[in-house]
Amino acid sequence: MSERIDEHGLPGLSADAGGLHAVSPHLAELERAVCRFAAHAARIEQWGRRLACVLESGGRLLACGNGGSAEQAQHLTAELVGRYEDERPPYAAIPLHADLAALTAIANDYGPREMFARQVRAHGRPGDVFIGLSTSGESRNVIAAAEAAAGLGMRTWALTGPAPNTLAGVCDDAVAVDAPRTATVQEIHLAAIHMLCASVDAVVCRPGRAAGEGLAS
Repeated sequence: MSERIDEHGLPGLSADAGGLHAVSPHLAELERAVCRFAAHAARIEQWGRRLACVLESGGRLLACGNGGSAEQAQHLTAELVGRYEDERPPYAAIPLHADLAALTAIANDYGPREMFARQVRAHGRPGDVFIGLSTSGESRNVIAAAEAAAGLGMRTWALTGPAPNTLAGVCDDAVAVDAPRTATVQEIHLAAIHMLCASVDAVVCRPGRAAGEGLAS
């Protein structure tokens, strides 16, 4: 493998070493997916306004996913319990996959399909928000959790891969990322999470805003 020295004096791969050939298709697909995803920006902003209303009124967010989607669900809840960019109160947001004792006990006693749904029935309340993440949209345990949330009177949203898929179909609203590769879908999901957090902050951190003012019903 040949090396070159870049403009900063650091070693790097030459163009004929295969490095650029490996990453260029990934970047090209990500660029196309971002352009298609721009059509969902208004929906994400609406979600943020609604979520801000729920959280400020004492409600909570429940989120879940499997594998990389679990990590992204926890990223979202961490930004809400901590902060995204602006200083604001902490909000109630629970990643359902993070309680390993409950997760393994439920899966052992009730089967893996119930591992999130039973926690939804334990923690969810009417008016709360559920967000399920699944790159395929066919994760049975996330679908079961969304159905349990709907049964409680929670608002249900999904971040998925290409539509149509089952998870998007059982939720109140969904953002289905039009991209053929799981990695690209996950990268767009991360952008959606950051946009959602920014939308929440834009509402609750607006200077001079009284509590509850201007929030979507």
